[in-house]
Amino acid sequence: MEKHEYSYRVPIGPNNPALKEPVSFDLEIEGEEIVDVTIKPGWVHRGIEYLATKRNPIQVIYLAERICGICSVTHAYNYVRAVEDAMDMEIPARAEYIRTIVAELERIHSHILWAGYAAHIIGFDTLFHYSWRERETVLDVLETLCGNRVNYGIMTIGGVRRDMTSEVEKLTRENLDHWLSIFNRYVEAFVEDPVIQARTKGVGILTEKEAYEYCALGPTVRGSGIPADVRQDQPYSAYGDVGFEAIVPQKILGKVTGDVFDKVAVRLFEVKQSVEIIQKCLDGLPEGDIVKDSKVAKMLPALKKADGEGFSSIEGPRGEDFHYIKLEEGNENITSWKVRAPTYSNLMTWKPMMIGSQIADVPLIVASVDPCMSCTDRVTIIDRKKGTSSVLTEEDLRQKCTEKTRRLMK
Repeated sequence: MEKHEYSYRVPIGPNNPALKEPVSFDLEIEGEEIVDVTIKPGWVHRGIEYLATKRNPIQVIYLAERICGICSVTHAYNYVRAVEDAMDMEIPARAEYIRTIVAELERIHSHILWAGYAAHIIGFDTLFHYSWRERETVLDVLETLCGNRVNYGIMTIGGVRRDMTSEVEKLTRENLDHWLSIFNRYVEAFVEDPVIQARTKGVGILTEKEAYEYCALGPTVRGSGIPADVRQDQPYSAYGDVGFEAIVPQKILGKVTGDVFDKVAVRLFEVKQSVEIIQKCLDGLPEGDIVKDSKVAKMLPALKKADGEGFSSIEGPRGEDFHYIKLEEGNENITSWKVRAPTYSNLMTWKPMMIGSQIADVPLIVASVDPCMSCTDRVTIIDRKKGTSSVLTEEDLRQKCTEKTRRLMK
């Protein structure tokens, strides 16, 4: 961090006012203005990629779901697609449509959750409660379709585990109509409200050039006017059939600033877009099977014979999520699994967004990229003398925790 002549350092975190997850910031302040910032992630270590190598590909589905509670289906969806890519497996069309429906339902609940929490940070708790009340109706649909409100358990290798019945379709359509009927009310509350505008306009600006340079993803990059979206650029599942065009501020507001307000507007209008995508999927839902082979007894031997690498990239609520998987013939467990969540790219955009802003705006700027640290953090020990690095395993972490506890007890 550069030291300025009349500045002083303000540390924030790892427990901080913007997130329930740990991340640290060292702010260099001149008066109330931020002149420099150092971001220090790396407080959440679960060794989840290592744990996956001790499980077979079907068991890892449920591990993938637990990378993030909010983006639960995003990681499970991406993981099974990576395995299917490694096996060159074709998926039933009906399953692809149901996957799309669940993914868009998750996007709706994620964006509404974020909007409510942003209102809470501003101090607009009435809007926070209104938003989360509507989020409950989304979770009701997910629970009816999947059986769970969180960690849905619907994705499987070769398709999905639950079908879209007529009863579930009826409930889904009723809620879609409800969300469309109240959409204008939320436009008034989030986009047209003078309090929201005063707190978000001109705050945390990320220019188009900076968004490119820092490899921003999701609503963070689209909020800077760049129409980048995997659903549009590399259509998968049903997106190629229903048609898709990324939402950017110039289309909905007439101009681009790249501030927090633009990110609010992008997420809000993406909720309406997700509703329309689900409606198109329901209208065009194909008949047929929902899974390639529903019997695990048949699937596991096929997975054990698989040999190859698989990749998958989908557009999660926070941006592009990427999974890599490696399978080796004769090995019942997966050989390697790598996850790159969108926050991995987005968190570095905090620096240009914070510099020049006021210290009071830090919580809102941090929250504006909708970060998920548990999706992102990995632990690596670097030996600067040798220039080598090593990843700590579950056993390494447990041993170090035991040693620390014994030291403290003395």
